[in-house]
Amino acid sequence: MAFGRLERPQGSQPMSDINMTPLIDVMLVLLVIFMLTAPLMTSRLKLDLPKADARINPPNPPAVLAIALTADGQTHLDEQLITTEALARQVEAQSKQKPDAEVQLRVDRVVPYERVAQLIGLLQKAGLNRIAFVTEPGGEGAQPAKP
Repeated sequence: MAFGRLERPQGSQPMSDINMTPLIDVMLVLLVIFMLTAPLMTSRLKLDLPKADARINPPNPPAVLAIALTADGQTHLDEQLITTEALARQVEAQSKQKPDAEVQLRVDRVVPYERVAQLIGLLQKAGLNRIAFVTEPGGEGAQPAKP
């Protein structure tokens, strides 16, 4: 006659520790996603697009350079006609005197974007990074530019 044990073998015990591997995997995936998208969320050139009703007057206005590009391709600095080379010298001198100077761009609608981009490049090369685009008040009722 065979005698057996009266004790039952213990089954597997439930695991009381948290499995960290899936959590670490998710964290690494999120880290990679944020590393890839963070540079896309920042922009070096902040644009104030032409639609504004509010006029903000700072208490201590910084030095301002007013540059205008006309429809006929001429460049004006403070209402005076100027060549590109002379403009480059002027903004270089201004950036050395007052590096926080603000440049206010007034650009005719028909001026090609390439010309505006070249001017912005010239300003940034000289060290002036505070660039404002001046618009006419129009707000919601303003008509968009026709292609």
